[in-house]
Amino acid sequence: MPRLDEHFWSCSCTTRGRHKNNLRAGTTRLAEKVGDMLTPSVSSASLVLVGQGAINTETTDRNKNSNTKSNNGRAPSNSWHHHLVQRSVVLFAVGVFLALVLNLLQIQRNVTLFPEEVIATIFSSAWWVPPCCGTAAAVVGLLYPCIDSHLGEPHKFKREWASVMRCIAVFVGINHASAKLDFANNVQLSLTLAALSLGLWWTFDRSRSGLGLGITIAFLATLITQFLVYNGVYQYTSPDFLYIRSWLPCIFFSGGVTVGNIGRQLAMGIPEKPHSD
Repeated sequence: MPRLDEHFWSCSCTTRGRHKNNLRAGTTRLAEKVGDMLTPSVSSASLVLVGQGAINTETTDRNKNSNTKSNNGRAPSNSWHHHLVQRSVVLFAVGVFLALVLNLLQIQRNVTLFPEEVIATIFSSAWWVPPCCGTAAAVVGLLYPCIDSHLGEPHKFKREWASVMRCIAVFVGINHASAKLDFANNVQLSLTLAALSLGLWWTFDRSRSGLGLGITIAFLATLITQFLVYNGVYQYTSPDFLYIRSWLPCIFFSGGVTVGNIGRQLAMGIPEKPHSD
């Protein structure tokens, strides 16, 4: 009997152990299958989240870049127009000042004569002379650096304010010589002033654009002066070249070169003109 009980006890223990092992193995396999089933879904969900994050980041970067480009496009445009207005005002003021000073010298030496009824402003000059000269100075001063940029030949010869001031002094001296120097005839005076004007260009400019613009300005200004004198707006004493003095184109040439150098100096360091896309 004891042996039979021991036999049954050992058999029951063995069966229970096997049953437990089978349950553990089945649980492990079930967990592995559940894990295999859940892994793709978790991976796909994480990929979707990562993709959405990347799309949001890319969209944000695009918005920032577009805002930055728009702001950068506006800033140079506003800055360029601001500098253009400043240069125009400065050049206009320079033209008005030079017109008042130089025209006063011509009137005092009886080179230029205005009708008495139009002389009613400062320095005993016609009221329209300073505004016209100021406007012409603004146009010429803005035109010189614009032509240099268009031709692709930036002017680099003596680009400093000291050189510009010396150029102004020489121009005033040439104008003073036209009223003060006495020659045997106007031809000698005209040749002398022509040499001085070319010397001014060679000393302070030496550019083909400066020479071409100076000659063009002298030609157009002489035509306008001829028209004004012909219509009796004012007159010159001892005219020897179609109602005017033969040395007047030399004054216009040297004045154009001088104002052009001022305009070039003012244009240094300004932002470039924005290009439309």
